Amino acid sequence: MPIRKKTGSNKRVSAKFVIGGERFTQISAVEGIKPTAAMKKRAAEFERQGLSAAERRREIIKVHRKG
Repeated sequence: MPIRKKTGSNKRVSAKFVIGGERFTQISAVEGIKPTAAMKKRAAEFERQGLSAAERRREIIKVHRKG
């Protein structure tokens, strides 16, 4: 069920959806995106460590950071 959040105006409402890893993989497959072995390994490691969403994002950014 989407979480509805009111924006500055009372007339506008935005919805945020949270999907799980399996559903994300299915959607990505439809779009022709295939996770690499490194991505799968990283996701499994995140699960094992029990990282929060913010911590996961931080780790992914570290991997892809240039310089």
